[in-house]
Amino acid sequence: MDAERAFARVARARRHAALVRSLRRVRGGCGSRLRVIPESAARAGRTPGLRTREIALSEIAGTTEPSRAELFDAEFRPAGAARVRWQRVWLAEQRGQVLPPISVVPLADGYALRDGHHRVSVARARGALTIDATVEALPG
Repeated sequence: MDAERAFARVARARRHAALVRSLRRVRGGCGSRLRVIPESAARAGRTPGLRTREIALSEIAGTTEPSRAELFDAEFRPAGAARVRWQRVWLAEQRGQVLPPISVVPLADGYALRDGHHRVSVARARGALTIDATVEALPG
C-alpha cells in the first residue's frame, strides 16, 4: 500500500509538472523529458577503471538509454509504464534489502546513467541525497 501511494504521489507530480510546462509553453527545464546523452559524449568525460562509490543524486544529468528517457522525466519521476518495477524497488528498499549499485559513466558536468533508473527514481522519491554507484569507463 505504501508503494502504491508513493508511486501515485510521484506520478501525480510528473503530470503536474507537464501541465505547468504546457500552460507556460516552456520547452525543456524542470520536469521535461530525461536527457539522453550519447555514449560518445560520455566517453569524453570518462575516467579509467571501474570503481564503486557514493555519488550525489543531483549529479546524474541524464541517461545513455533512449528507451528509459520515455519512462522518466528530468527529475526521475516515473511514467505509468514504470509502475510495477518501481513499486518492487520501493518495497525492496523499504524492507531494507541491499540493492545493487547503479551504473553510471562520468561526464564533464556529472554522470550519465546506464543502469538503475528505477533505483534512482525511488531514492529521489524517498528523499535520499546520495546513492551507491559503479562508475564505469566506456570502451573506446
